[in-house]
Amino acid sequence: MNNPFGLTNHLIENLNVTVTHAQLSSKYPGWNRTLETPSFNRFYFIDSGEGSVTLNGITHYPKPNQLMIMPAGTTQTTDTSLDNPYTRYYCHFDARIGEWPLFHSANKLYISEPPDPDSVRTIFSDMIQQFRNKDILSTLRIQASFLNLLALCLESGGYTDFMEEFIQTSEQSNLAHVLQYIDERLGDPMNVEELAELVHLHPNYFIPYFKKFMGVPPMQYVQLKRMELAKRLLSYSISGISDIADQVGMELAHFSKYFKKNTGVSPSSYRNSTK
Repeated sequence: MNNPFGLTNHLIENLNVTVTHAQLSSKYPGWNRTLETPSFNRFYFIDSGEGSVTLNGITHYPKPNQLMIMPAGTTQTTDTSLDNPYTRYYCHFDARIGEWPLFHSANKLYISEPPDPDSVRTIFSDMIQQFRNKDILSTLRIQASFLNLLALCLESGGYTDFMEEFIQTSEQSNLAHVLQYIDERLGDPMNVEELAELVHLHPNYFIPYFKKFMGVPPMQYVQLKRMELAKRLLSYSISGISDIADQVGMELAHFSKYFKKNTGVSPSSYRNSTK
């Protein structure tokens, strides 16, 4: 049986996010829009004011101290009071797993009340400041701030099952079977032909199909998972290095060479550094 939770973990490890705009605004005209269908996601924290959001025909009335995500591809109409316009922290973002948008099938407004609004203001303010800086370290900090805010919104809104929308299509269901198969057989020989057979695809079609979701070709993914297992075994078990090579389905010489290429250090050096 497929393990949806395991698939979710595999997929979320391949999440890539890009923040394309970040700002604090209280302008009345900037909020009011009619029947827009943007190609980017909008993420807001409402600081004050009153207004409404109509998303795919359903109207909501976001209140101060609420976070909300308006997914790309939804039809959006927004309105705010002329006398008491929304003051809002916001960003536009793209979030993808492989080539697939994270919210590609979402047709609803994600809205929540975080337990510590002041902390959200601080995180959003920092992200906006870093966005203005436009340097390498700022890019790292923007991603850290955004992911923190995304987790807060999904957690405080009770959207812990948000990935179910992503994995319910037949393609993702088939992928779950492949990933589970790989996890259960990391110590066995594997090739792309047998993985392709699991989803009844020719290897030439299976390779781009797999890469679309996971971001890397299937056999590279297998090797990466073997290295993850090897690192855990080196850190938390007393198994000898030759035994660990067996457990990840590799000959000792090949294992040592590939491990050093992957991590920059030998298996024994890695073990010593983590003990």
